[in-house]
Amino acid sequence: MINIGIISVSDRAFNKVYQDQGIPEIEKIFSSVNTFKVLKKVIIPDEKETIKENLVQLSDIDKLDIIITTGGTGPSSRDVTPDATLEVIDREYPGFGEYMRLESLKYSKNAILSRQTAGSRGNSLIVNLPGNPKSISELLPNLINQLEHFIEKR
Repeated sequence: MINIGIISVSDRAFNKVYQDQGIPEIEKIFSSVNTFKVLKKVIIPDEKETIKENLVQLSDIDKLDIIITTGGTGPSSRDVTPDATLEVIDREYPGFGEYMRLESLKYSKNAILSRQTAGSRGNSLIVNLPGNPKSISELLPNLINQLEHFIEKR
């Protein structure tokens, strides 16, 4: 079983201005694959230190195999998820971000502004997904094999 943690990074969802839609979409996708189990879910604000603390918690303390973030990957000054991720990882896997941007360009020319990335911290793989549920559904299913492969090879 591959243990998953999900972090939704959104000031508005954290402050209950609207209901988070990223976590349910990610859970739906992982529930269709028998090898994945979502163990932790958290909604946090777009604050770099808070993001870093949660990434470290889920990787170092909870020892989760994969940590998926949703949100905070755009061009806004509040979008700091990739920045926080890059500060806590040991090794970057730029192919994830390159693939997600390339795939997203099929749906939106604004995908070029997206800053998704991925990397490992210890034995955990951290992947930054966009916050839009439609974008998540266009990207995450195509990453399942790579996530499984990472866990096999780590």
